[in-house]
Amino acid sequence: MFWPMFAVTVGFLGLAVLGVLAVRVFVEARRLGVQVSDSAERINRAADELERAAAGTARSVRGL
Repeated sequence: MFWPMFAVTVGFLGLAVLGVLAVRVFVEARRLGVQVSDSAERINRAADELERAAAGTARSVRGL
């Protein structure tokens, strides 16, 4: 009777460990998603600034 109870206990502990690891992966994936979103926003702002600067430069070159 000892071995079946031991096997059930080890199985439950294994599932508990997998559950904890799954939660940690979910939290880290969510954090990564936020960082990617922030980076994409910064890149878009930089691209807009570059486009405005290029348009200003093109206007000044036409004036020469």
